[in-house]
Amino acid sequence: MRYPEGGGLTAERRTFRGGCGCGPGERFAAGEKTAVIAKDLQVSVRSVESWRRAWREDGMEALRGRG
Repeated sequence: MRYPEGGGLTAERRTFRGGCGCGPGERFAAGEKTAVIAKDLQVSVRSVESWRRAWREDGMEALRGRG
């Protein structure tokens, strides 16, 4: 495993990224742009594009964490 549990993020950053009611799926449904979501979550645009593709194909369940 490359990083410790949580991908090297502090508990505070994991909470921020996970958000409550403002996760990527809700933002995709609201029509928010990929670049804006990526900037807010401090991840790459490619990551958000990948999440959006998974969300389109399998819905919110595809965005659930694996940890």
